[in-house]
Amino acid sequence: MRYMMLLELDPSKAPSQGPSEELMEEMGKLIEEMTKAGVLLDTGGLKPADEGTVIRQSGGRQTVVDGPFTEAKEVIGGYCIVQAKSQEEAVEWASRFLAIHGPEWELTSYVRQIEEPA
Repeated sequence: MRYMMLLELDPSKAPSQGPSEELMEEMGKLIEEMTKAGVLLDTGGLKPADEGTVIRQSGGRQTVVDGPFTEAKEVIGGYCIVQAKSQEEAVEWASRFLAIHGPEWELTSYVRQIEEPA
């Protein structure tokens, strides 16, 4: 089963210098472990939200707005797609990913199974 992990963070509470070299090294190790275990399918960080586009649909009409936007309190900062045997296994990988960030980061990971085509 495939699972998507969405990483949410509050940019105002993230370290101003971004991820440290130490953190990047630890992420590299975890990503390598996940790859060797055959779990990792894809992962990546996302560009700042103000460089994106928002498309809203209401009443059948779409509105498209390009950034920059007013500062959002929380944004999706990255994602990871894994192949796991169960929700519990996917949650364990997400938990390990959050743990390597240490106490200076406030993060939330949403873990959801991907609906497979019929």
